[in-house]
Amino acid sequence: MTFNPKKIGKLFFPFFLLISFFAQAQLVKPPKWTFTLEPSELQVGEGATVVMEAEIPIGWYVYSNDFDKDLGPLLTEFVPAESEDFAVASRLKAINPKKKYDDVWKGDVTYFIGKGRFEQPVTILGTSGIIKGALEYQMCSDLNGQCINYEQDIEIRFTAKEGSPNSQPDTEETLPSTPEEGEVTTEAISTDSTATDSPFAMVEPESEPTEEPQDFTAEGESESLWGFMVLAFLGGIAALFTPCVYPMIPMTVSFFTGRALSKSAGIQNAFIYGLSIVVIYTIPVTVVAAILGPDFLNWLATHWLPNLLFFGIFIFFALAFLGMFEITLPSGLVNKVDSKAENGGLKGVFFMAFTLVLVSFSCTGPIVGSILITASGGEILRPILGMFIFSLVFAIPFTLFAIFPEWMQRLPKSGGWLNSVKVVLGFLELALAFKFLSIADLVYHWGILDRDIFLAIWIVIFSALGLYLLGKIRLPHDSKLDHIGVPRLLLALVTFAFVVHMIPGLWGAPLKILSGYLPPITTQQFKLTGGSAAPESSTKSVKYGELLEIPFGIPGYFDYEEALAAAKKEGKPLLIDFTGHGCVNCRKMEENVWSDPQVLARLKNDFVMVALYIDERLELPESEWYTSSYDGKVKKTLGKQNADFQITRFDNNAQPYYVILDHNEELLAKPRGYNTNIAAFVEFLDGAKKEFKLRK
Repeated sequence: MTFNPKKIGKLFFPFFLLISFFAQAQLVKPPKWTFTLEPSELQVGEGATVVMEAEIPIGWYVYSNDFDKDLGPLLTEFVPAESEDFAVASRLKAINPKKKYDDVWKGDVTYFIGKGRFEQPVTILGTSGIIKGALEYQMCSDLNGQCINYEQDIEIRFTAKEGSPNSQPDTEETLPSTPEEGEVTTEAISTDSTATDSPFAMVEPESEPTEEPQDFTAEGESESLWGFMVLAFLGGIAALFTPCVYPMIPMTVSFFTGRALSKSAGIQNAFIYGLSIVVIYTIPVTVVAAILGPDFLNWLATHWLPNLLFFGIFIFFALAFLGMFEITLPSGLVNKVDSKAENGGLKGVFFMAFTLVLVSFSCTGPIVGSILITASGGEILRPILGMFIFSLVFAIPFTLFAIFPEWMQRLPKSGGWLNSVKVVLGFLELALAFKFLSIADLVYHWGILDRDIFLAIWIVIFSALGLYLLGKIRLPHDSKLDHIGVPRLLLALVTFAFVVHMIPGLWGAPLKILSGYLPPITTQQFKLTGGSAAPESSTKSVKYGELLEIPFGIPGYFDYEEALAAAKKEGKPLLIDFTGHGCVNCRKMEENVWSDPQVLARLKNDFVMVALYIDERLELPESEWYTSSYDGKVKKTLGKQNADFQITRFDNNAQPYYVILDHNEELLAKPRGYNTNIAAFVEFLDGAKKEFKLRK
């Protein structure tokens, strides 16, 4: 079989149709809180106000406290510490929150977006002292359906003048006091919240765990980094087969073969040339990422402004690839760098590589830009890793052909097929652009790009791509196409198959391969499917069974040790469901996945389930309290202990989160988070069951 790079180059494009936009599960920064005490001049026996102002991250909102507490979401609450310095005068007040009807909770909720303000009336009881307590609240995002429970410590020192003898504390009601030991305090300054019991999202901790974390990453998180690396790899290959780069390969070979004094010197120059390409692409990105840091990159990933900017950039790149115009650098810059390449020596080799980078910019620029924008998810590693892989793949062929110039005879000649490669990339860039518009739309609730509208746009774009591959559409710079080859026909068939696969999504089909790409199914305007009712779980006889429940009649437990003992007794794997009362996605998983007959039968018969509620406030006996090794706080409630168990044991604090263990408490499968694909969940359960049998 003869090696044919031309066929290889044409066949790699189907992978682009299957690559998702690898958005990472990021560590979400909590709101920044500022606490002040008003008025500035205080008097003993008179009232004052603790003002709590929050700067809420883009794409998230904080629930207020002036709606029905039984509705579902966690209401914001101030929990004062026991103190002789002050008394709570009345309940915490939310200042001008927004209001909406929530379809999930079936009722009106109030919340803050961007900025929030709460005021806690207190009465001053001493001439000096500390107002101390904790603010408990919930932050959520419609973008990813996640919520986070926070507990923010408050400590404000004050001094006051003596009041009149008849002054009496004006206390209408005093809230229960539940002080925490070992709390980190603030003193009327802007602080970051510390996520203690986060039921619904990855939260950036203020300090690293003392022990080396084990690899308990949920399925889909570590894979997404590998997927991004594959994207960068394919980007490097795509760049090689563009009209600006491919013809440069023989020019590079002639440069080295004509100047090398010996074969060893030629090989050395070739390696330096390839290394120079990697350095030119990677070092600037590394420097910029190190200076700006992950905060800036996280802002790029979530704020509406950069997402709209990225949308425009991708459209710009797409139009350039489709042939509407050319992206070129100033000729003076290119000529100046090219002249330095004539100097010879190692410096000349470096500037020869620099010349290649500049000359090929019109084709590589959009690809490089796409990789960097895709990497803007709050991690410094991703853009550096992306550029390193891209440049390495880009540089290796130039290096190898410089070392082995005889391979040049096997390369196909340049021709119209190179422009077709460029146009295909243009269609892909056009489709990817709408992902950024979708992010901005979800964050700010514009409602202009719902799931079915997004799908309709993609169906049209990929249908046009299929017609182009069949020669039914011609664009500028295309050569006349008398016939199409087999690889091009196969790619057209794959494209149309992809289109057909997307069409059921217009009526609510889950679309497995696009689950990370599309807007949430909750934005779907029309669906043929829905949830189903099921009997309640019969768990009254187990520990905490009188308070908690598992839906659809699934037998189970609410205490880990009790469930583990039952799993050993019954000879079944242990399935841990990290859940919460106010967890929206937990309810969606139960209604859309657990209710399926295939899943429900497995949950009832093949596993022992334990539901660990992260936000359960049941206070445990003092003998069961302990100080967490993660944040140094005393864990008194059932929910806090469940959350701490998830963080310290599985290095995760997102809900829903599903973990399956054997009787030695070892993982049977990679844990899973929120994903309403039924087939994938069945595969997760069956895979763990099979592994359990092999270990017995």
